[in-house]
Amino acid sequence: MKDLFKKRPVTRIVAQSITSPLENTAAPEVPEGMWKKCNHCRKPLFTEDVINNNFICPKCGGYFRLHARRRIKQVSDEFTEWDETMDFVNPMGKKDYEAKHKAAQEKSGLNEAVVTGLAKLDGMEYVLAVMDNRFMMASMGSIVGEKITKAVEIATEKRLPVVIFCCSGGARMQEGMISLMQMAKTSAALKKHSDAGLLYISVLTEPTTGGVTASFAMLGDIILAEPGALIGFAGPRVIEQTIGQKLPKGFQRAEFQLEHGYVDAIVERNDYREVISSLIKKHTADASECMEKLKNGFVTEPDCEEKQGRSSRKDMYTPWERVQISRRNTRPTGLDYVNLLFDDFFELHGDRGVRDDGAVVGGIATYKGIPVTVIAQQKGKTTAENIKRNFAMPSPEGYRKALRLMKQAEKFGRPVICFVDTPGAFCGLEAEERGQGEAIARNLFEMSSLKTPVISYFIGEGGSGGALALAVSDKVVMMENACYSILSPEGYASILWKDASKASQAAKEMRLTSYELKSLGVVDEIIIESEPAGEENVEEIAADMSRVLDKFLVENTNKSLEEIVQTRYDRFRKF
Repeated sequence: MKDLFKKRPVTRIVAQSITSPLENTAAPEVPEGMWKKCNHCRKPLFTEDVINNNFICPKCGGYFRLHARRRIKQVSDEFTEWDETMDFVNPMGKKDYEAKHKAAQEKSGLNEAVVTGLAKLDGMEYVLAVMDNRFMMASMGSIVGEKITKAVEIATEKRLPVVIFCCSGGARMQEGMISLMQMAKTSAALKKHSDAGLLYISVLTEPTTGGVTASFAMLGDIILAEPGALIGFAGPRVIEQTIGQKLPKGFQRAEFQLEHGYVDAIVERNDYREVISSLIKKHTADASECMEKLKNGFVTEPDCEEKQGRSSRKDMYTPWERVQISRRNTRPTGLDYVNLLFDDFFELHGDRGVRDDGAVVGGIATYKGIPVTVIAQQKGKTTAENIKRNFAMPSPEGYRKALRLMKQAEKFGRPVICFVDTPGAFCGLEAEERGQGEAIARNLFEMSSLKTPVISYFIGEGGSGGALALAVSDKVVMMENACYSILSPEGYASILWKDASKASQAAKEMRLTSYELKSLGVVDEIIIESEPAGEENVEEIAADMSRVLDKFLVENTNKSLEEIVQTRYDRFRKF
């Protein structure tokens, strides 16, 4: 045994005409392509494991870049490619450009850096374009611009949605200014598509930079992004060299863009098929059948107050007591009602200018099969959540996000449902710097002529112009213990009497309760709270909200858009 592990000289066997059995002792070679290294955690991985995990690192969750044809298979059941072959173009006459172009074709197996065509998913057709960064870093030359423009033009002609998976190093240097012209060309085609009332979903993947970011990538009605994707105009290296500073961790990543208001949602790769299918369905489904069912099943009822025979309830609490009830942190929030009333709510983020404001949430959902846009001022249930949502006091970005979603609803003909619950618009230094007054004014201005039905539910506090900015509506519904006032009672008392302790007296004078506001014509209907709204009766309240919404949708079914706008104008003109 003592010599078992002793080193011995190895006798070399000279190869002969027959195979020696000792050749089997040679170290096995690793088949080419069996292993991959993750660019994030730097660990070696079995290629098969990566493929089976949808090209996501099974150890750290980092994303590998996807080839165009793999992406197409993931988000379509059938795909018919367009412009599979196009003649090479060399507008600047660069000598080595054609050789580089041919090398990229051989490496990628593609004609150019984007694949376009007609996709089918869950029985729905849409136009799909997928960029592939193996082809000259998916830079945008004239062929890329032409393929995307033609695809969008066909989508406009056939009235189809467009989905573009973007990735790019930017403009193609070899084509100079002709490359730059592709930014304008693709953007112009998308404007025509948008003006036709059609959906465009942009998906930002690793990396999306330069002229692609500054054109079609950021023009989506809905902009999605993969986790951790690099998204920006100038690349990080260029920025660092320009400013002479090291960039912070996470700069220009998808999460950074979401926080700064430029991305609607970050979607995991495994969820894209389901998300794209759901979004296309919401934008292309014919809701007329669902509306007919709603009309046929609708029974005219008195409003909630009369129906429950509780008009005497208006003296159950003093105005000041109702103010205090409206502020309770046990009251259901906007999202509580959204989750009870609507199906498959998909939240959209950001104002496309500064940031995403958590004090306002909004997105697309369906109500009894009818696509709708839902917007809510959102309070938190805990102190930490309230701090995150700024106690439902929106900044200008919150109002601009709400308006962006309303205009999107107008484009696609979706009714808008708002839930109002705010002490008032945020009055901090930053809010003034970014134009709080202008943001509120713009909402009032645009909502007054919004060409789609709008209904607003007051579910808690309704503080001043900060509440009105979501309530220039065709119908205003108020929960029994909600309030709606020119200012907080404390502020009112401080201004008039220089004494905030007289808030209870101020509440009585201000006529801020649901019953008083209904008598003034400010509120159209009251939803009774059998007891102050809370977890115990939230479903009962949601059922009453649903009955009101049914009636509202039925009433507006046969109205023209002009009638809806004129009626809304007349509603506020009377005051």
